[in-house]
Amino acid sequence: MVEGESQPRKDAQPAAQERSAAGLGGYSARILVAEEEALEAYRSACQGAVFAPPQSPLWARAWLRGQGRNGLIALIQRRGAPALALALEVVAIGPLRIARFAGGRHANGNFPAVNPNAFADGADQAAAVRALIGALQSGRPEIDMLAFERQREAFQQCANPLLAFPHSASPNLSLAVDLSEGFDKLLRDKRRRRRRQLRQMEAAGGYRRLTAASKEEVEEVLELLFAWKSVRLNRMGVHDIFGSDQVRASFRRLFVSALEEPQPSFFLHALEVGGKIRAITCSSRTAESIICEISTFCEDELAYASPGDFLFYENIAEAAAEGLAFYDFGVGDELYKRLWCDVETRHADVFIGLTPLGRAAAQANFAVAGVKRAIKQNPTLAKLARRARQMSAKSQAQEN
Repeated sequence: MVEGESQPRKDAQPAAQERSAAGLGGYSARILVAEEEALEAYRSACQGAVFAPPQSPLWARAWLRGQGRNGLIALIQRRGAPALALALEVVAIGPLRIARFAGGRHANGNFPAVNPNAFADGADQAAAVRALIGALQSGRPEIDMLAFERQREAFQQCANPLLAFPHSASPNLSLAVDLSEGFDKLLRDKRRRRRRQLRQMEAAGGYRRLTAASKEEVEEVLELLFAWKSVRLNRMGVHDIFGSDQVRASFRRLFVSALEEPQPSFFLHALEVGGKIRAITCSSRTAESIICEISTFCEDELAYASPGDFLFYENIAEAAAEGLAFYDFGVGDELYKRLWCDVETRHADVFIGLTPLGRAAAQANFAVAGVKRAIKQNPTLAKLARRARQMSAKSQAQEN
């Protein structure tokens, strides 16, 4: 299926700057087009709230800027006080209009902006979600389905209200390194490899780890990342999710804007060897962890020395020195992550149909997610799926 900009259907009502609906249990919801006033309202709602990096005000502004009516801010209150807030984008996939977390497939480890006080007395979390659904059905009837994927069950000791609705385990695991016992314990079986890599880096001209600290440096590092990802994903037979101008512009806005923060919540590291950048990580920060959102490396004459793994070592060492509890490799079960990780987390998916078409699609999405999960948990099936993608990519390349 191909994603595209959502266009109004014939049955859609005219766009409104703001839609609201009253809910049960003292909840009310407003749906705002993600223009400046709405983004400021979202920033205000996030003050004192718990939220994961992909639902932060900085992320919302980076991804929803210029989206027009396809960018939404949902504000749910309980008895007049902020309870829950979400930054959403509306996309068209075939005949469906789907509202999902801003950033789409780039948003991982999701957790909406939740005010813990709003639910401290055991309030009905499902009622908050029903108020959201009611406001969307009233104000944006063209939206068929809500797709809230790759969600954390809890974050900073706060439960996820969206999981009060039926949900299933996401197909992909999330992997992390437990730093609670210090960095030295992690090195017990890695010191020999580290010494070998150091010799290789020195022989290639020496190394240094860089942090992109200016707009120009951010753009330089991201251009390399986009180019390397394009080559690798196309060879694997996987759609290049970094290929669109909108995605690239959003990432540029995100990392450039973060430079203005006293301690950037999103940042770029690069490993330079012999005067050339060889590996890159794009990361976010929480109160207890660093999350590697994206990583890549240059497939050149030094690739044999694993510059990506070398950069992970530097990043993890820094996180441990800061006293953080985890270095999070994010979603995806890969061998290079397994070399470090000892913590597995299974995220959750929620699909809620808002129209007859959307309800059918929600059931289909739950079924497809189950099939993907079964394949990924079976090494033989997973290997066959990867081989099929690679053969398809090779065949397409030959045809072109």
